[in-house]
Amino acid sequence: MDHTNNPVTPAGYKMEDLPLHIFFLSGLQDIYWAENHLAEAMPEIMQAATSQELKNAISFHLDQTQVHAKRLEEAFEILKEKAKETKCKAMAGILKEVANFVDETKEGSAVRDAALILGIRKVNHYEMATYAGLLAFSHLMGHKEVSALLESTLREEEKTNATLTDLADGGIN
Repeated sequence: MDHTNNPVTPAGYKMEDLPLHIFFLSGLQDIYWAENHLAEAMPEIMQAATSQELKNAISFHLDQTQVHAKRLEEAFEILKEKAKETKCKAMAGILKEVANFVDETKEGSAVRDAALILGIRKVNHYEMATYAGLLAFSHLMGHKEVSALLESTLREEEKTNATLTDLADGGIN
């Protein structure tokens, strides 16, 4: 992509050298780590759930998470960057907290399911905030194809949040 006419790229500079672009890539690497590690954690979270509705929601979220990681790989490819992970301390912390919820609640209980919904919603809100921010940066830098990928993922995360809210409000809590 030629950035010479891009209003945020000063003449004589390449997009990939600009601080915002570097920060954007760092954010993509962070959420890529988060999506991959979330995909690894979801089967255990699903196994800890009691309600079949919750298990189904977690399974669906796992499928989406795998798609989101693939989209991020596409974004890296579009940007001509290597798909690389940088440890996401926020997601690592949230996933540790979810594991603690499992340890601190009784197996097969509605309390455990309520705790899992809380944990998964924390994961989901982190993802929504990250994708919204990255989408804004992507728009600003004129990365139209990457923006479309991020927009799709953000919309799916919002739908997942609505599903989790419905589960919680529909009786699990």
